[in-house]
Amino acid sequence: MKHLTWEIKLGILLVVLSAIVYFIHYLIFRDPHHIFIYMIGDIAFVFIEVLMVTLIIHRLLGEREKSKRLEKLNMVIEVFFSELGTELLTYFSDFDPKLNKIKSNLIVTSEWSDKEFLSVTKKLKDFDYKIDVKKIDLGYLRDILIKKREFLIRLLENPVLLEHESFTELMRAVFHLTEELEARKKVESLSNCDCEHVEIDIERVYVLLVDEWLDYMKYLKDNYPFLFSFAMRTNPFDESASVAVK
Repeated sequence: MKHLTWEIKLGILLVVLSAIVYFIHYLIFRDPHHIFIYMIGDIAFVFIEVLMVTLIIHRLLGEREKSKRLEKLNMVIEVFFSELGTELLTYFSDFDPKLNKIKSNLIVTSEWSDKEFLSVTKKLKDFDYKIDVKKIDLGYLRDILIKKREFLIRLLENPVLLEHESFTELMRAVFHLTEELEARKKVESLSNCDCEHVEIDIERVYVLLVDEWLDYMKYLKDNYPFLFSFAMRTNPFDESASVAVK
């Protein structure tokens, strides 16, 4: 008995108590036929009860828990874009020589449907993102990323991020870019080979940022119209965007 878990001990106790109650019932009424009728009926209902608990109630509770985790996750993503993500997107897009080819697809409006979000996401999967790294102030970019490092570390401490693979990949790419720039003392005078390497790192962050930003915009539109309104008025791809309400 020492090696049995408390669940097994509890199960044995309940079975024993049930047997005792049935025995007392028999001693009082001397009616085994009546006992077995109800016993078989109760056993038959157990299967229905298991169905309700495991497949219906458990699933409903699981969906509710999933919804809560998604809510917390999107709060983290919201903070990320508020503190750093939107600033990086605005900066990178200014040095994207091909931006005009996709800019119109990124002017998200309140009229967009789920189908339109999906269509734009699929279209951007095939887009060849480019960044002209020679025009970027790498010193400025490095300072921004280093300044926000503690903030990013605190975000990673949130366990809900483990359930969001794409956002975790974005964070990993941002940290890698930060390390690459910080390790170079003179980012203003990199060799051509080094420039190409840093350019690839920046483009990786840029691609992941755009994808995550679109998902984030869809979430705001579906759940928080007032936050979506602000996000539209600060759209990093819309040159005419203005925070002032018109």
